[in-house]
Amino acid sequence: MRIENNGLIMIDIQNDFCPGGALEVKEGNEIVRIVNSIQEKFSTRILTQDWHPQNHSSFASNQKGRDPFSSIDLSYGPQVLWPDHCIMGTLGANFHPDLITQPANIIIRKGFRPEIDSYSAFFENDKKTPTGLTGYLRDRNVKELFLTGLATDFCVFYSALDALAQGFSVTVISDACRAIDLNGSLDASMKTMVEAGVNFTNASFI
Repeated sequence: MRIENNGLIMIDIQNDFCPGGALEVKEGNEIVRIVNSIQEKFSTRILTQDWHPQNHSSFASNQKGRDPFSSIDLSYGPQVLWPDHCIMGTLGANFHPDLITQPANIIIRKGFRPEIDSYSAFFENDKKTPTGLTGYLRDRNVKELFLTGLATDFCVFYSALDALAQGFSVTVISDACRAIDLNGSLDASMKTMVEAGVNFTNASFI
């Protein structure tokens, strides 16, 4: 049965975040089958896509003397520095080849401004610059959001918190996500989401 007024957000299921990619999330490819199996149950389906220019400020290669996974302060606050990944128009930025994308209603591209990173599907990392997703969902009368994708402790995490702040009910489909787990980031993000009021389920219960 299709779930009306509920939206499925499929976050950054891209080649560079899957095994062999530039910013590999362990077992990231394993969620593709699960995500595909539940898409038809939602009337509104959103894909997000990391979409960086080569000169992006979050790339360690663009910060002299800095290593990947270290952190610096940018104008909007602390920023993890990443290996170059999901560069516009490259194979790494493409969605995983087995991901069903045709039924998606909209693709939200994020991180395309060189000076600011963007984890959330709703706002860039300055917490001010919107992607436009909130307005789109409200126009479609979506009330409840289900989140899947990569990675649990970064883009899924920030998307979940921003969705709550925008007034949506939020459920993370745990078995349709995988984490980077950088210096304990998975445990910290899970604790924060639970305390904020994010719900959790598995795809078999959708």
